[in-house]
Amino acid sequence: MSSTRTLVSPAVLARQPGRAVYWAVFTGVVVLFTLAFLFPVHWMVSGAMKSPDEVARTPPTLLPERWSTSGYTDAWDLMQLPTHLWNTVVQAAGAWLFQLVFCTAAAYALSRLRPAFGKVILGGILATLMVPAQALVVPKYLTVADLGLLNDPLAIWLPAVANAFNLYLLKRFFDHLPRDVLEAAAIDGAGRLRTLWSIVLPLSRPVLGVVSIFALVAVWQDFLWPLMVFSDTGKQPISVALVQLSQNVQLTVLIAAMVIASIPVVALFLVFQRHIIAGISAGGSKG
Repeated sequence: MSSTRTLVSPAVLARQPGRAVYWAVFTGVVVLFTLAFLFPVHWMVSGAMKSPDEVARTPPTLLPERWSTSGYTDAWDLMQLPTHLWNTVVQAAGAWLFQLVFCTAAAYALSRLRPAFGKVILGGILATLMVPAQALVVPKYLTVADLGLLNDPLAIWLPAVANAFNLYLLKRFFDHLPRDVLEAAAIDGAGRLRTLWSIVLPLSRPVLGVVSIFALVAVWQDFLWPLMVFSDTGKQPISVALVQLSQNVQLTVLIAAMVIASIPVVALFLVFQRHIIAGISAGGSKG
């Protein structure tokens, strides 16, 4: 007999009134949570299709009185969204690639190569998580300025490599990889690099997907650091450009620009959501 205890007993669910009440409550909760998450999205998407007067009206209208896509077209042209979106893609892709290569190599070394003072090094890396990000802005900026990397994508790529959380996430996953598989590869004559490329990385696709999402979203939504290192407006990412150009456009155009800027991140999540869930579940289990 199962010892699992639930909120509603099986005896209640076995009766028709009990099942009806249960499914009614369950459906109501699901609908409320769905509305809570989707209503802000609807409000933003439909708000860009209203006229400026209708957006500022009190009480607000749930749907536009007159549907118009001029807000999106104006945002695309007036705010130079193609240029700033491309800048963001370049910065995010470079940061993702640098982070994936170097964090994976460092995590593999700490997990499988067991270097001298490896635990001390890992402890020092994790200690950086206790330092507020704002406290590191000034030394990072001075370092980037001394290297002559202002207005250069490397100013985004190189600091992104030092991500202690993603490194620790990768190391914990590598710690739980099946030892017999790695030992079999060593018996077959595979070196450390070949084992990493042919065995470890294919087994690590779930956690690599999670790290990729974290890396891309962190760069895409970052504002303070790109604002400091990109004084050239033609090289600024979308997060900075929206704020810099928001003073000279109508509210509907700004809302439309926000919608367009959020589409790539939402699409990225929808495409890789299976890998994200698999990576989270895999990170919580032992191999």
